[in-house]
Amino acid sequence: MAESEIPVVAVVGATATGKTELAVRICERYGGEVVCADSMQIYKGMDIATAKPTADERKRAVHHLTDFLPPDEKFSVAEYCDRARECILDMTERGKKVVICGGTGLYVSSLLNNIEFGGEGANEEIRDRLKKRAETEGNEALLSELKEIDEKTASKLHPNNIGRVIRALEIYYTTGETMSEHVERSRRNPSPYKDCILFLDASDRQLLYDRINMRVDKMLEKGLLKEAEDFYNGSSRERTSAQAIGCKEFIPYFEGKISYDEAVESVKRETRRYAKRQLTWFNRMENAHKIFIDDRSPDEIAAEAFSVIDEAGVFRK
Repeated sequence: MAESEIPVVAVVGATATGKTELAVRICERYGGEVVCADSMQIYKGMDIATAKPTADERKRAVHHLTDFLPPDEKFSVAEYCDRARECILDMTERGKKVVICGGTGLYVSSLLNNIEFGGEGANEEIRDRLKKRAETEGNEALLSELKEIDEKTASKLHPNNIGRVIRALEIYYTTGETMSEHVERSRRNPSPYKDCILFLDASDRQLLYDRINMRVDKMLEKGLLKEAEDFYNGSSRERTSAQAIGCKEFIPYFEGKISYDEAVESVKRETRRYAKRQLTWFNRMENAHKIFIDDRSPDEIAAEAFSVIDEAGVFRK
Protein backbone atom coordinates (compact mmCIF):
# COMPACT_ATOMS: atom_id res chain seq x y z
CA MET A 1 0.00 0.00 0.00
CA ALA A 2 1.43 3.34 -1.05
CA GLU A 3 2.20 5.85 1.67
CA SER A 4 -0.48 8.25 0.44
CA GLU A 5 -3.27 5.71 -0.03
CA ILE A 6 -6.12 5.78 2.48
CA PRO A 7 -7.24 2.30 3.61
CA VAL A 8 -10.97 1.71 3.13
CA VAL A 9 -13.18 -1.32 3.66
CA ALA A 10 -16.48 -1.32 1.74
CA VAL A 11 -19.37 -3.57 2.74
CA VAL A 12 -21.77 -3.92 -0.19
CA GLY A 13 -24.57 -6.20 -1.31
CA ALA A 14 -28.30 -6.42 -1.81
CA THR A 15 -30.87 -5.30 0.71
CA ALA A 16 -31.45 -7.68 3.65
CA THR A 17 -28.00 -9.27 3.47
CA GLY A 18 -26.80 -7.87 6.80
CA LYS A 19 -24.48 -5.11 5.60
CA THR A 20 -25.00 -2.76 8.54
CA GLU A 21 -24.37 -5.41 11.20
CA LEU A 22 -21.15 -6.48 9.51
CA ALA A 23 -19.98 -2.89 9.05
CA VAL A 24 -20.58 -2.17 12.73
CA ARG A 25 -18.64 -5.27 13.77
CA ILE A 26 -15.72 -4.23 11.56
CA CYS A 27 -15.75 -0.78 13.20
CA GLU A 28 -15.76 -2.37 16.66
CA ARG A 29 -12.82 -4.60 15.83
CA TYR A 30 -10.60 -2.11 14.03
CA GLY A 31 -11.63 1.25 15.51
CA GLY A 32 -13.62 2.56 12.58
CA GLU A 33 -16.63 4.65 11.64
CA VAL A 34 -19.23 4.08 8.94
CA VAL A 35 -19.79 6.22 5.85
CA CYS A 36 -23.25 5.48 4.45
CA ALA A 37 -23.53 4.66 0.74
CA ASP A 38 -27.31 4.44 0.45
CA SER A 39 -29.14 6.94 -1.74
CA MET A 40 -32.31 6.83 0.40
CA GLN A 41 -30.86 6.64 3.92
CA ILE A 42 -29.40 10.11 3.40
CA TYR A 43 -32.91 11.61 3.71
CA LYS A 44 -34.58 12.54 6.97
CA GLY A 45 -37.63 10.47 7.81
CA MET A 46 -38.49 7.10 6.25
CA ASP A 47 -36.40 5.43 8.94
CA ILE A 48 -38.27 2.14 8.70
CA ALA A 49 -38.68 2.03 4.90
CA THR A 50 -34.98 2.64 4.25
CA ALA A 51 -33.80 0.38 7.11
CA LYS A 52 -31.56 3.02 8.67
CA PRO A 53 -29.12 1.90 11.38
CA THR A 54 -30.89 1.33 14.68
CA ALA A 55 -30.16 3.33 17.82
CA ASP A 56 -28.10 0.40 19.11
CA GLU A 57 -26.08 0.19 15.88
CA ARG A 58 -25.39 3.93 16.07
CA LYS A 59 -24.18 3.54 19.63
CA ARG A 60 -21.81 0.78 18.60
CA ALA A 61 -20.36 2.76 15.68
CA VAL A 62 -20.57 6.35 14.45
CA HIS A 63 -22.48 6.64 11.15
CA HIS A 64 -21.87 9.48 8.68
CA LEU A 65 -24.09 10.69 5.79
CA THR A 66 -27.22 9.14 7.26
CA ASP A 67 -30.46 11.01 7.94
CA PHE A 68 -29.11 14.49 7.19
CA LEU A 69 -30.91 15.76 4.09
CA PRO A 70 -34.46 17.20 3.95
CA PRO A 71 -36.64 14.88 1.83
CA ASP A 72 -37.52 17.61 -0.69
CA GLU A 73 -33.88 18.24 -1.69
CA LYS A 74 -32.14 16.64 -4.64
CA PHE A 75 -28.77 15.01 -4.07
CA SER A 76 -26.48 13.91 -6.88
CA VAL A 77 -23.78 11.27 -6.91
CA ALA A 78 -21.27 14.11 -7.36
CA GLU A 79 -22.48 15.73 -4.14
CA TYR A 80 -22.32 12.37 -2.40
CA CYS A 81 -18.70 11.83 -3.44
CA ASP A 82 -17.72 15.32 -2.29
CA ARG A 83 -19.31 14.80 1.13
CA ALA A 84 -17.95 11.28 1.50
CA ARG A 85 -14.41 12.45 0.70
CA GLU A 86 -14.71 15.13 3.38
CA CYS A 87 -15.84 12.51 5.90
CA ILE A 88 -13.01 10.17 4.97
CA LEU A 89 -10.36 12.87 5.33
CA ASP A 90 -11.77 13.89 8.71
CA MET A 91 -11.88 10.30 9.94
CA THR A 92 -8.34 9.64 8.73
CA GLU A 93 -7.02 12.74 10.48
CA ARG A 94 -8.65 11.51 13.70
CA GLY A 95 -7.08 8.09 13.33
CA LYS A 96 -10.34 6.29 12.56
CA LYS A 97 -10.62 3.45 10.06
CA VAL A 98 -13.00 4.04 7.16
CA VAL A 99 -15.85 1.59 6.52
CA ILE A 100 -18.15 2.32 3.58
CA CYS A 101 -21.51 0.57 3.88
CA GLY A 102 -24.46 0.57 1.51
CA GLY A 103 -26.29 -0.88 -1.43
CA THR A 104 -26.13 2.01 -3.92
CA GLY A 105 -23.54 0.72 -6.34
CA LEU A 106 -23.13 4.00 -8.17
CA TYR A 107 -22.16 5.75 -4.93
CA VAL A 108 -19.62 3.10 -3.97
CA SER A 109 -18.03 2.75 -7.41
CA SER A 110 -17.84 6.48 -8.06
CA LEU A 111 -16.23 7.13 -4.70
CA LEU A 112 -13.68 4.31 -4.73
CA ASN A 113 -12.75 4.86 -8.39
CA ASN A 114 -12.31 8.60 -7.76
CA ILE A 115 -14.73 9.58 -10.52
CA GLU A 116 -14.78 13.35 -10.98
CA PHE A 117 -18.09 15.02 -11.76
CA GLY A 118 -17.65 18.52 -13.09
CA GLY A 119 -20.38 20.94 -14.09
CA GLU A 120 -19.93 20.17 -17.79
CA GLY A 121 -23.02 18.96 -19.53
CA ALA A 122 -25.42 20.93 -17.35
CA ASN A 123 -28.21 22.37 -19.46
CA GLU A 124 -31.54 23.13 -17.80
CA GLU A 125 -33.36 23.57 -21.10
CA ILE A 126 -32.32 20.15 -22.41
CA ARG A 127 -33.02 18.55 -19.04
CA ASP A 128 -36.54 20.00 -18.88
CA ARG A 129 -37.21 18.84 -22.42
CA LEU A 130 -36.07 15.31 -21.56
CA LYS A 131 -38.24 15.28 -18.43
CA LYS A 132 -41.31 16.21 -20.46
CA ARG A 133 -40.49 13.48 -22.98
CA ALA A 134 -40.23 10.95 -20.15
CA GLU A 135 -43.70 11.96 -19.00
CA THR A 136 -45.25 11.66 -22.46
CA GLU A 137 -43.20 8.84 -24.05
CA GLY A 138 -42.28 6.86 -20.94
CA ASN A 139 -39.00 6.02 -19.23
CA GLU A 140 -38.31 3.04 -21.50
CA ALA A 141 -38.24 5.28 -24.57
CA LEU A 142 -35.48 7.46 -23.12
CA LEU A 143 -33.49 4.44 -21.95
CA SER A 144 -33.73 2.96 -25.46
CA GLU A 145 -32.46 6.23 -26.88
CA LEU A 146 -29.54 6.16 -24.46
CA LYS A 147 -28.72 2.59 -25.54
CA GLU A 148 -28.27 3.83 -29.12
CA ILE A 149 -25.91 6.56 -27.91
CA ASP A 150 -24.13 4.98 -24.95
CA GLU A 151 -24.86 1.27 -24.53
CA LYS A 152 -22.28 0.88 -21.77
CA THR A 153 -24.00 3.40 -19.49
CA ALA A 154 -27.52 2.31 -20.47
CA SER A 155 -26.78 -1.32 -19.57
CA LYS A 156 -26.19 -0.27 -15.96
CA LEU A 157 -29.42 1.70 -15.61
CA HIS A 158 -33.02 0.69 -14.91
CA PRO A 159 -35.94 2.61 -16.45
CA ASN A 160 -36.96 3.68 -12.94
CA ASN A 161 -33.62 5.49 -12.58
CA ILE A 162 -34.95 8.10 -14.99
CA GLY A 163 -32.95 10.89 -13.34
CA ARG A 164 -29.69 9.18 -14.26
CA VAL A 165 -30.94 8.31 -17.75
CA ILE A 166 -31.80 11.97 -18.31
CA ARG A 167 -28.45 13.09 -16.91
CA ALA A 168 -26.57 10.79 -19.31
CA LEU A 169 -28.56 12.10 -22.28
CA GLU A 170 -28.12 15.68 -21.08
CA ILE A 171 -24.34 15.29 -20.98
CA TYR A 172 -24.26 13.85 -24.48
CA TYR A 173 -26.54 16.44 -26.07
CA THR A 174 -24.66 19.27 -24.37
CA THR A 175 -21.04 18.16 -24.84
CA GLY A 176 -21.10 15.49 -27.55
CA GLU A 177 -19.33 13.17 -25.08
CA THR A 178 -21.05 10.11 -23.65
CA MET A 179 -21.27 9.46 -19.94
CA SER A 180 -19.06 6.37 -20.28
CA GLU A 181 -16.43 8.42 -22.12
CA HIS A 182 -16.59 11.03 -19.36
CA VAL A 183 -16.19 8.37 -16.69
CA GLU A 184 -13.28 6.76 -18.53
CA ARG A 185 -11.51 10.11 -18.82
CA SER A 186 -12.04 10.96 -15.17
CA ARG A 187 -10.58 7.59 -14.13
CA ARG A 188 -7.18 8.64 -15.40
CA ASN A 189 -6.69 10.29 -12.03
CA PRO A 190 -5.63 7.51 -9.66
CA SER A 191 -7.80 6.69 -6.69
CA PRO A 192 -6.45 7.83 -3.31
CA TYR A 193 -7.88 4.70 -1.66
CA LYS A 194 -6.55 1.24 -0.95
CA ASP A 195 -9.83 -0.64 -0.79
CA CYS A 196 -11.03 -4.02 0.35
CA ILE A 197 -14.55 -4.70 -0.93
CA LEU A 198 -16.71 -7.25 0.89
CA PHE A 199 -19.73 -8.31 -1.16
CA LEU A 200 -22.45 -10.05 0.86
CA ASP A 201 -24.45 -12.45 -1.30
CA ALA A 202 -26.63 -15.57 -1.08
CA SER A 203 -25.86 -18.58 -3.25
CA ASP A 204 -29.50 -19.59 -2.75
CA ARG A 205 -31.47 -16.75 -4.32
CA GLN A 206 -34.71 -17.95 -2.72
CA LEU A 207 -33.10 -17.60 0.69
CA LEU A 208 -32.45 -13.94 -0.04
CA TYR A 209 -36.02 -13.42 -1.23
CA ASP A 210 -37.35 -15.11 1.90
CA ARG A 211 -35.21 -12.77 4.01
CA ILE A 212 -36.59 -9.80 2.11
CA ASN A 213 -40.19 -10.94 2.64
CA MET A 214 -39.60 -11.44 6.37
CA ARG A 215 -37.87 -8.09 6.61
CA VAL A 216 -40.88 -6.32 5.10
CA ASP A 217 -43.15 -8.10 7.60
CA LYS A 218 -40.95 -6.85 10.46
CA MET A 219 -41.01 -3.34 9.02
CA LEU A 220 -44.81 -3.43 9.05
CA GLU A 221 -44.73 -4.51 12.68
CA LYS A 222 -42.50 -1.51 13.45
CA GLY A 223 -44.96 0.94 11.85
CA LEU A 224 -44.10 1.09 8.13
CA LEU A 225 -47.70 1.79 7.13
CA LYS A 226 -47.93 4.85 9.41
CA GLU A 227 -44.56 6.11 8.17
CA ALA A 228 -45.68 5.72 4.55
CA GLU A 229 -48.97 7.49 5.29
CA ASP A 230 -47.20 10.43 6.96
CA PHE A 231 -44.86 10.66 4.01
CA TYR A 232 -47.78 10.52 1.56
CA ASN A 233 -49.68 13.29 3.33
CA GLY A 234 -46.73 15.64 3.48
CA SER A 235 -44.77 14.84 0.36
CA SER A 236 -44.28 16.05 -3.16
CA ARG A 237 -44.34 13.25 -5.72
CA GLU A 238 -41.58 15.02 -7.65
CA ARG A 239 -38.85 14.71 -5.05
CA THR A 240 -36.18 12.02 -5.22
CA SER A 241 -37.02 10.63 -1.79
CA ALA A 242 -40.53 9.80 -3.05
CA GLN A 243 -38.98 6.86 -4.89
CA ALA A 244 -38.15 5.02 -1.66
CA ILE A 245 -39.44 1.46 -1.76
CA GLY A 246 -41.85 0.94 1.11
CA CYS A 247 -43.47 4.35 0.70
CA LYS A 248 -44.49 4.76 -2.93
CA GLU A 249 -46.09 1.28 -3.13
CA PHE A 250 -48.70 2.29 -0.55
CA ILE A 251 -49.88 5.32 -2.54
CA PRO A 252 -52.46 3.32 -4.57
CA TYR A 253 -53.71 1.84 -1.28
CA PHE A 254 -54.13 5.29 0.28
CA GLU A 255 -56.01 6.36 -2.85
CA GLY A 256 -58.35 3.36 -2.63
CA LYS A 257 -57.11 1.73 -5.82
CA ILE A 258 -55.71 -1.50 -4.33
CA SER A 259 -56.09 -3.51 -1.12
CA TYR A 260 -53.71 -3.47 1.82
CA ASP A 261 -52.51 -7.00 1.00
CA GLU A 262 -51.84 -5.99 -2.60
CA ALA A 263 -49.81 -3.01 -1.41
CA VAL A 264 -47.75 -5.20 0.93
CA GLU A 265 -47.07 -7.68 -1.86
CA SER A 266 -46.03 -4.77 -4.08
CA VAL A 267 -43.46 -3.66 -1.47
CA LYS A 268 -42.03 -7.19 -1.30
CA ARG A 269 -41.99 -7.60 -5.08
CA GLU A 270 -40.30 -4.25 -5.72
CA THR A 271 -37.74 -4.93 -2.99
CA ARG A 272 -36.89 -8.28 -4.58
CA ARG A 273 -36.52 -6.60 -7.97
CA TYR A 274 -34.30 -3.93 -6.47
CA ALA A 275 -32.16 -6.64 -4.86
CA LYS A 276 -31.68 -8.28 -8.27
CA ARG A 277 -30.48 -4.97 -9.73
CA GLN A 278 -28.10 -4.49 -6.81
CA LEU A 279 -26.64 -7.96 -7.29
CA THR A 280 -26.17 -7.33 -11.01
CA TRP A 281 -24.23 -4.16 -10.22
CA PHE A 282 -22.00 -5.64 -7.52
CA ASN A 283 -21.27 -8.78 -9.53
CA ARG A 284 -19.61 -6.47 -12.07
CA MET A 285 -17.46 -4.86 -9.39
CA GLU A 286 -13.84 -5.87 -9.79
CA ASN A 287 -11.82 -7.24 -6.87
CA ALA A 288 -14.85 -7.68 -4.62
CA HIS A 289 -14.56 -10.60 -2.20
CA LYS A 290 -17.87 -12.43 -2.09
CA ILE A 291 -19.04 -13.64 1.31
CA PHE A 292 -22.05 -15.95 1.26
CA ILE A 293 -24.59 -15.46 4.02
CA ASP A 294 -26.54 -18.72 3.48
CA ASP A 295 -27.48 -20.24 6.85
CA ARG A 296 -24.56 -18.55 8.57
CA SER A 297 -24.59 -16.60 11.81
CA PRO A 298 -23.38 -12.98 12.04
CA ASP A 299 -20.38 -14.29 13.99
CA GLU A 300 -19.39 -16.64 11.14
CA ILE A 301 -19.84 -13.95 8.51
CA ALA A 302 -17.79 -11.47 10.55
CA ALA A 303 -15.02 -14.03 11.10
CA GLU A 304 -14.61 -14.48 7.34
CA ALA A 305 -14.69 -10.74 6.80
CA PHE A 306 -11.97 -10.17 9.42
CA SER A 307 -9.84 -12.84 7.76
CA VAL A 308 -10.17 -11.17 4.35
CA ILE A 309 -9.36 -7.73 5.78
CA ASP A 310 -6.30 -9.03 7.64
CA GLU A 311 -5.03 -10.94 4.62
CA ALA A 312 -5.43 -7.86 2.44
CA GLY A 313 -3.47 -5.87 5.00
CA VAL A 314 -5.78 -2.90 4.49
CA PHE A 315 -6.24 -2.20 8.21
CA ARG A 316 -2.76 -2.89 9.49
CA LYS A 317 -2.47 -2.10 13.17
